[in-house]
Amino acid sequence: MRYRTLGRTGLWVSEVSLGAMTFGGAADHPVWGAVGALDVTQSRRLVDEALDAGVNLIDTADVYADGESEAHLGEILEGRRDQVLIATKAMARSGPGPNDLGATRVHLLRSIEKSLSRLRTDHIDLFQLHNFDPVTPLEETLGALDDAVRQGKVRHLGVANFPAWLITKALGISALKQLNGFVALQAHYSLLVRDLEAEILPMVESENIGLTVWGPLAAGYLTGKFDAEGRTGDASSRRARSEQAIPPVDPSAAAPIVHVVREVAERTGTSMPQVALAWLLARPAVTSVTIGARTVEQLRDNLAAVENPLAEKDLAELDAISAPAPVFPRWINDYSASVRGPVPLG
Repeated sequence: MRYRTLGRTGLWVSEVSLGAMTFGGAADHPVWGAVGALDVTQSRRLVDEALDAGVNLIDTADVYADGESEAHLGEILEGRRDQVLIATKAMARSGPGPNDLGATRVHLLRSIEKSLSRLRTDHIDLFQLHNFDPVTPLEETLGALDDAVRQGKVRHLGVANFPAWLITKALGISALKQLNGFVALQAHYSLLVRDLEAEILPMVESENIGLTVWGPLAAGYLTGKFDAEGRTGDASSRRARSEQAIPPVDPSAAAPIVHVVREVAERTGTSMPQVALAWLLARPAVTSVTIGARTVEQLRDNLAAVENPLAEKDLAELDAISAPAPVFPRWINDYSASVRGPVPLG
């Protein structure tokens, strides 16, 4: 396992991290049953395997399996808490009340206390806003998060699924008011969804923000389980069982990309998931790729991506087939940059 610093912090995190969204939940639950619904024993096997491989960052959220994911993780890590960096998230609805959601001071501080209790720890290494709250002023949210850091309950702050403009706005407010600011972003990125390259990736590089990636296999689409029409024979797959397809994938657009992933895997003697993960690990600004697994075998296969980096030829082929269409204003900015130079004399 190799390690990379998390943005502008001095914190070293494994370039592959473990996602705990598969931990907990009832097998017949419409969401958590499709995701994983692993019991504590099954979850422990995955954590043990990941730690043995050198993984030192585990990502969860208060909403995963309605808190069971955090509870499983707290039980599993008891006695070895210092071996692991724990990242968790809050913002989504956690109860029936009108204030049981959002990025308000009330909800966030309550959520942190509940997460600490479930995780059986006195601090959270990376606390992230799970999504953007369009109702609560950023100043209120940032002030509450700063309080949590100053109280020693949170070490570092991050966000998930935020647009670039909102992160830079938040960084400006934090700097102006001398608050602890965001040091990391968790965002979706895969060969099938490269949207963040237009605005988010340049911002991450410019502001030295750590980037952790969720959904690197597009909920199983890059494992080769789906045909050109988006159908699968694996009835247990998350995408097959869930009514909500996250991330959304256009089967016709995905088919040629999946075909090249399969060709590269066959040519290199690796698996399709390893190819998709190795491509991400070679992308600029990526700090850690978060993998979620339901079995030890899946986890082992995914972890092997670290040991099998892709050759430049393979990377170039994958880049070309999956390249997104240019978006405004990126294409006009790139043109301007290409001609920015002294005019030749004569």
